[in-house]
Amino acid sequence: MAKKTKAQADGSGGDAPAGAPRLLQHYVDTVRPALGKALDRTNPHAIPRIEKIVVNMGVGVAVTEKKFLEEAIGALAQVTGQKPVATLSKAAVSGFKLRENLPIGCKVTLRGNRMYEFLDRLVSLALPRVRDFRGLSSTAFDGHGNYSLGLSEQMVFPEINPDKYTRPQGMNITLVTSARTDDEARQLLRAMGVPLKKDEDGGAAA
Repeated sequence: MAKKTKAQADGSGGDAPAGAPRLLQHYVDTVRPALGKALDRTNPHAIPRIEKIVVNMGVGVAVTEKKFLEEAIGALAQVTGQKPVATLSKAAVSGFKLRENLPIGCKVTLRGNRMYEFLDRLVSLALPRVRDFRGLSSTAFDGHGNYSLGLSEQMVFPEINPDKYTRPQGMNITLVTSARTDDEARQLLRAMGVPLKKDEDGGAAA
């Protein structure tokens, strides 16, 4: 049986593969045609898409308490369905007892089906559980079409057992897109269901 091409796997070209995640199917069937029309592009590879999602946990206390890093790695694996890699310190800071190349965090890079499944759980399950949640900032782009957001604790994901992971651990999530501009990326993320506020970029308040 022939292997799937990258375009078939992530929906960047052609139809979504059989058994594709709900959000990937939504992108192929609805989002991509709408964006192509709005941006006047017919080549599916030129239409913005999400390329990868990077989830990072910084665990500063791991300098003295290694068990907290182990807990963070376990929680991140639970949330993303993928084994994290440890992130190492780049410089020594004597005041914080920090040595170079010391494990002080962990991260996961998601692509393909796992990326879409994580994003689906993030927008439909986790974010609505954030206390007093009123939408994400619509300006947190980096100028190159990539968007970053932070969560103060991992407990908003229903996969996390609060009896096992008792220490709140924040995380940073970066959505890397193929968009040429932040405006294109903003259109893409809104169409994918990411709850960006509308009152920050000139639109009506949600």
